[in-house]
This record gives sequence, C-alpha cells and structure tokens, in this order.
Amino acid sequence: MKISFFKYQGTGNDFVMIDNRRNLISKNDTKMIRKLCDRKFGIGADGLILLGNPEVEGDDFKMVYFNADGNESSMCGNGGRCLVAFAKYLGIIENEATFTAVDGAHKASIENGLVSLQMQNVSEISQKGNISFLDTGSPHHIVFTENVKDIDVKAEGAAIRNSDTYIASGGTNVNFVEAEAENTFLVRTYERGVEDETLSCGTGVTAVAIAANASGRVHAKKIHLKVPGGELSVSFERKENNSYENIWLTGPAEQVFKGEIIC
Repeated sequence: MKISFFKYQGTGNDFVMIDNRRNLISKNDTKMIRKLCDRKFGIGADGLILLGNPEVEGDDFKMVYFNADGNESSMCGNGGRCLVAFAKYLGIIENEATFTAVDGAHKASIENGLVSLQMQNVSEISQKGNISFLDTGSPHHIVFTENVKDIDVKAEGAAIRNSDTYIASGGTNVNFVEAEAENTFLVRTYERGVEDETLSCGTGVTAVAIAANASGRVHAKKIHLKVPGGELSVSFERKENNSYENIWLTGPAEQVFKGEIIC
C-alpha cells in the first residue's frame, strides 16, 4: 500500500502527518505506525498524527496521536499545533480551528507563522520541594534544578519515568528545568513513548510554566520557555482556587517535506 504523508516540526518536535479522512490508516496497526516513525527504516518522527473527520458538531477535524512506539497516546501539544498548520495547508481551516483530541476539545489560531493552541484547564498540582507533578493532557514530572545542560536526560528521565511512583499508571514524561532570566526557563524533556529526550515537548513546557507559577518561582501570566529546538510561550489565567484556565501554548509549526511511502 502506498501512503501519502507530510512531515511537520514544531521547535524540533517532529511528526508524520496523514490526512485520514478516507480512513486509509487503521489506528490499530501498531506495527505500521511504528515503522513509519522509525528513523532508520521509515520516515522518522517523534510521533504520527492522523487528521480525521470531525465527530463532534462544530469541530473542523479530529486529532489521533501516536507515539513513535506505535501506540496511541495522550495529548501532544506541539503535535496539535502542527496539525492545525496541516489543516490550514489542506484548506480545511483559515486562521482559526476547533478540534477534538484524546483529552477533549481544543481551540487554535494561526498568525504570522505562529500557532496558538488552547490547552485543557489544570486544577491539580502536586508540589514537594523542587519537584512538581501535573497533567496538561499528558502527565509531567518536573524537576527545578541548575545546570540543565549537563544533565543526562535520557538516563535520569528513564529512571523517573519507570520508577515505582509512576510505572503502575503507565509512566510519566520528565522535565528538567532551569531559570534563565525573569519569566524565562530552560527546559529539557524525556518523553515516554519516544523513550528518549526530544527537542521540545508542548504539554511539557505548558506544565513547566504552570508549575513555575504555582510554586511562586514566577508571578507573570505569560512565560517564555527555551527548549533545544527553539522557543515557545505559555500564557494562562490563575483562579482564586489556584486552578489554571485559558491556557495557551504558542510557537512555530512548519511543514518540512511531503512524500509517499510503501507499507
């Protein structure tokens, strides 16, 4: 079978995009999805995203996301932003979108090459010392530390991801964070499903921004995050009960190339 695909990246987080409105790809074909994401024997990507027909009234499309291991996964922020850019390329939307992903409804907009994605509200944040944990569509363990550039993210991230604290619930993503300047943080992320460090993680930087505010490390309502693949920003509203709403993740999303592959 010959499949047409598109490759997108958002601050170095890269994805295989497939227009699946004709249901050409089965989301249960784990082996094929894993092969498409393989950097040696396939196209190569951190994950694969299917753009499907909307199933909710008022939506423009549906998002189905898979990690590089071939398994359907929780929400991917950068993937969602790239999918919005893909939908614009396909002519499905103009500058605004509404779609449903595994974690629920999302709104998005595109302006001057930047895609802003509204994330789910956050009401539960666990904090202890320099450690925070919260779910921004995907679970994130956050470590506020120093000298982030010197950390062995793959080794230390894997140890936390597979620790007794998280393994029973399917593991967690792990973020190592260093304050660089006022309202600016350096972030490196170990992603479950990829099982390695990625150049960027959208739900990860969203979690970092909220955790930084909740822990009193920063008081701004818009925070800048620097990742190995570029820069992102996260804005939000903090409510009186310390919940977070109107959360927006913003950054670039670009088409890298398109092609066909025989599976």
